[in-house]
Amino acid sequence: MFTVKRGALAVAAAIIAFSSAAGLACGAAAANTAYSPVVVVIDAGHGGIDAGVRGKNSGVKESDINLAVARELAGCFKAAGFSAVMTRKSQAGLYGLPTKGFKLRDMKRRREIIEECGADMVISVHQNFYSDSARRGAQVFFRKGSEGGKQLAVSVQNSLNGMEGMRRADPLVGDYFMLECTQSPSVIVECGFLSNAQDEELLLDGEYRHQLAYAIFCGAVEYLSSEG
Repeated sequence: MFTVKRGALAVAAAIIAFSSAAGLACGAAAANTAYSPVVVVIDAGHGGIDAGVRGKNSGVKESDINLAVARELAGCFKAAGFSAVMTRKSQAGLYGLPTKGFKLRDMKRRREIIEECGADMVISVHQNFYSDSARRGAQVFFRKGSEGGKQLAVSVQNSLNGMEGMRRADPLVGDYFMLECTQSPSVIVECGFLSNAQDEELLLDGEYRHQLAYAIFCGAVEYLSSEG
């Protein structure tokens, strides 16, 4: 089974411990000052009649894998004291009725959620598919011209690359709605290739999805620590 390298875990644990201690100290010194946690929007791509791609062997919907990873990721952030907001909390889409223009309505609703909660960071979870079934591994995308997005992508990609057995990759520029719809640092994380038998099998495993989510979380925390 894949695991995140101990170095990444240690860094994340130290940052979280330091942040918690700092928060307690500030609370003791200024009891009347409200603490505002970092708001992270976690976007589970697709949903409802928009299944995304499907597993080549199992036929699993990308939308279901996205939601499972997003839930794990939200749990990691919440446990560490962050405010984690999920755009999609169920298998349903965000478009209302499945009528003409549903995809645009779905995208607009995701943007509204990001704006309404005042997101400090956006992580959109997806799965990849490619004609060459040998392609595998996680790939992170960021918006061209966004320095914060680029640094977040580098941190998350490095953390994913640190998973034992993971194919190493570099973050890439992507022209996608979820990157363009906000000025906050945002990334799209393609967690694996559903066109690859090994990735597909791993993504169907709950323990692996948890480890994958934790690696994304560690990368995000690493980014926040560098910005602080």
